[in-house]
Amino acid sequence: MPLLFTQGAALGSGALVGLVLGLVGGGGSILAVPLLVYGVGIASPHVAIGTSALAVSASAFANLIAHGRAGNVKWRCGLVFAAAGVVGAITGADIAQRIDGQRLLALFGLLMIVVGATMLRRKDGGGDESVRLSRTNARVLLPALVGTGFGVGLLSGFFGIGGGFLVVPGLMIATGMPLSFAIGSSLVAVTAFGAATAVSYASSGLVDWQVAALFTGGGFLGGLVGLWIGRFFAQRKQLLGKIFAFFVIGVGVYVLARGIAAANLLQGILS
Repeated sequence: MPLLFTQGAALGSGALVGLVLGLVGGGGSILAVPLLVYGVGIASPHVAIGTSALAVSASAFANLIAHGRAGNVKWRCGLVFAAAGVVGAITGADIAQRIDGQRLLALFGLLMIVVGATMLRRKDGGGDESVRLSRTNARVLLPALVGTGFGVGLLSGFFGIGGGFLVVPGLMIATGMPLSFAIGSSLVAVTAFGAATAVSYASSGLVDWQVAALFTGGGFLGGLVGLWIGRFFAQRKQLLGKIFAFFVIGVGVYVLARGIAAANLLQGILS
């Protein structure tokens, strides 16, 4: 594939993910791996996962700064959740690197279908805005944050995704915080998960640094455009979210079918 086309595809794919994130919020990063494999043309699913993790981590960090300034981050809860999740992410990334790439893609497609279905059911809800981790409630909150954080991190590292669509409900369940704070606080974990996964893959030479830089740059530009467009659809966020959820399910079905077909073909050749 020509270098110029690859660079343009990486920039455009990042812009698409950023656009989706700006329009409908969390969940857009799950498109990163399919776009890198089928759009940019990265042949190795493992390299696509490692590259995606790096780009997602960088994008999440940029958004974390904005949410932190707006006061939407519960730092203690987010840091504990992230610390437990990093251990899970490293474990998940190590397991994933031992699995055949095409089978990993098939599992990723299945996850996309589940995520899309979950997004269709997601609703904005209330919660306790004053919740914070302290000595008085640590006995209750700490086990919930650590256990949930590790589980979410494990999935994040295994599939090389930010996991925001899992972190947000995980934080809400573990602490009872409202959605707005869960979204802001989740970026602490998404940044950490992505970085831990990227380090694991980079140590094995499974990160395309140039593509990651272009993807991240495109994501930043796409995010700005998405936020700008989102102002005109402020009253239709729920509809946009449902449309995107169906899109994720459709892509998931495609990735699952391609992964299964490739795995069966490879098995036939080897047998």
